[in-house]
Amino acid sequence: MTAIKQLQYALVVTFAFVTIVPAKAQQAMESTDKIYVSETMTFLTADELQGRKSGTEGYQKAVDYTANELKSMGITPFFDAYTDEFEAQGKTTYNVVGYLEGTDKDLAKEFVIIGAHLDHIGSAKPSGGDTIANGANDNASGSTAVLTLAKHFAAQKANKRSILFVLFGAEEMGLLGSAHLAKKLKEKNVDVYTMINFEMIGVPLNEKSYMAYLTGFELTNMAEKINAYAEEEIIGYLPKAKEYQLFKRSDNYPFYKEYKIPAQTISTFDFTNYDYYHHADDEAEYMNYEFMAKLIDKMKTPLLSIINTDKKEIVMKENQ
Repeated sequence: MTAIKQLQYALVVTFAFVTIVPAKAQQAMESTDKIYVSETMTFLTADELQGRKSGTEGYQKAVDYTANELKSMGITPFFDAYTDEFEAQGKTTYNVVGYLEGTDKDLAKEFVIIGAHLDHIGSAKPSGGDTIANGANDNASGSTAVLTLAKHFAAQKANKRSILFVLFGAEEMGLLGSAHLAKKLKEKNVDVYTMINFEMIGVPLNEKSYMAYLTGFELTNMAEKINAYAEEEIIGYLPKAKEYQLFKRSDNYPFYKEYKIPAQTISTFDFTNYDYYHHADDEAEYMNYEFMAKLIDKMKTPLLSIINTDKKEIVMKENQ
């Protein structure tokens, strides 16, 4: 083999190695996430939790589990404890709030919130004798995404801004947990840059070029920036999300109201791809863990970019 051919061969092998190894690394990460997703979903959707209605023993088990998970990751409480107490319909209940301090002395004073609601409705109309509304898609799936991302960022320790990982209570009672926390943080002058909420991501969208949609799509440049940071189309626009005013119907909205900042929800429920909303058959067996792991994995890069940019690049659009 001539010297020129040896050089050409070396370049080909090197190029193949560079392109194949990252693909294998991504597949390995998705596989690791899939295992964690499966384990977490199995616990959060167990009948023992009785549908995770805020203020119940079943919901408390979910609170204890998620707080212990954050602790095991090395994520600290933001308040005196992981639990953030508030009243919901005459009962004491909790948000779970974990804190990962930023690595940059200046940017660490700014916060990105990654959240999802942990509670569900408890029970529903009987289906095959089952009345427990386990809330797999709504919203064990979103809570699992938050914990999976918390695990990733805690291990990386590469976040310049500080992150709050929040599992909200009493969303199903009228966004009570997120309203409580948003007000509390505002009163404490916590500088919240943006809030990204995960809601119902357990099954893929039907026939879309993107993986998930963003509520309040037209209000900010968040979708545009996420796709630019990811260098691919992850987030798109779903007209029905605007038609049904989903921007105002999940835990992102209280943060928008209090702070007037980009605070939006990522979801894959498109009104055609899942039949068991607030239903006793909203079970873990119908979730697509491979899809969930892939979406979570693809969100890691854009989320880190949001967390680490020198300036706040996610902004409200004019006249909003």
